[in-house]
Amino acid sequence: MKDPVLLPIDEAVARLDGFDTIVDARSPSEFAEDHLPAALNAPVLDDAQRAQVGTIHRQRSAFEARRAGAAIVARNVGALIDQLFARRPHDWRPLVYCWRGGNRSAALASVFARIGWRTAVIDGGYRAFRRRVLDDLGRWPAGLRLCVLAGRTGTGKSLVLQRLAAAGAQVLDLEAIARHRGSVLGPMPDAPQPTQKGFETGLWDAIRRFEPARPVFVESESRRVGRCHVPDALIATMRSAPCIRLDAAVPVRAALLLREYRHFVDDPVLLFERLERLAALHGRRQIDAWRAMADAGQWDGFVESMLAQHYDPAYDRSMKRNYLRIDEAQAVELAGADEPALDEAAQRILAIGLA
Repeated sequence: MKDPVLLPIDEAVARLDGFDTIVDARSPSEFAEDHLPAALNAPVLDDAQRAQVGTIHRQRSAFEARRAGAAIVARNVGALIDQLFARRPHDWRPLVYCWRGGNRSAALASVFARIGWRTAVIDGGYRAFRRRVLDDLGRWPAGLRLCVLAGRTGTGKSLVLQRLAAAGAQVLDLEAIARHRGSVLGPMPDAPQPTQKGFETGLWDAIRRFEPARPVFVESESRRVGRCHVPDALIATMRSAPCIRLDAAVPVRAALLLREYRHFVDDPVLLFERLERLAALHGRRQIDAWRAMADAGQWDGFVESMLAQHYDPAYDRSMKRNYLRIDEAQAVELAGADEPALDEAAQRILAIGLA
């Protein structure tokens, strides 16, 4: 039997994909805020127990807090072994961490090691990982060969990015990582957005896998994607990168939008709640007109009016102001809303990006 190996954060990150499981020993609320990519939550203390031990520490003494905490931790570790880890093979290799790489990860990792599993612990825990994420996100974007996919709302940029990724291209899909389509109608049904820390970890996990010599396709997002903020170094690199513009006729755009936003057609109440957020910008009369079209089932007219009155002017202003090379962009026309048209557009964009 060997003791757990304590890994400095740089070594832990370098070997991250070589472990069978990354085990987060923190409480569920800490895990929910952010965690290492693909980590499994195995709380040595749950939120209530953590608060209980903290109260004992404040009101009585550090010794009594450690004694009470040790008893709870011992019971929880036994339950975790039975419930989460009982079927792990003898050659299982876990990487364990907690907040600072202290008592919680040490308690779980020690038992793992005594069982015979080759166990490592992150020195400095999540806190060290978080510092590494922020440092990397400040440095890495300048070394990326970004290619910005621009185009008005409804031109199928997200769908084309998916096809580029399927074709083996490097794609940084900010909307997928943020779980938001980047507009007032952008929240994805049944998919809450990550926290800002979770969003940044998702970006870090995507960027660390890229080959610097190959292009990385990214959509022309604004600084905010829903409630998530794109890190300064990344948005600055995006705004100075070369662009490819995806164009499509209004009927094609309307068809794509009605397909992507079908949940609003099925639940107009949700749509109306979102439209109210535009009242200060467009006035009561316009909001009521859009509601009337939706109530009457005039969905093509509704989408075309939203594009003309809201989305296109806002997008054009933003692109002119923020993307320095948009006037140099080569244009690719999306001929239709069907799969062959999307595939053809993706192949043309890939060829331009690789040139």
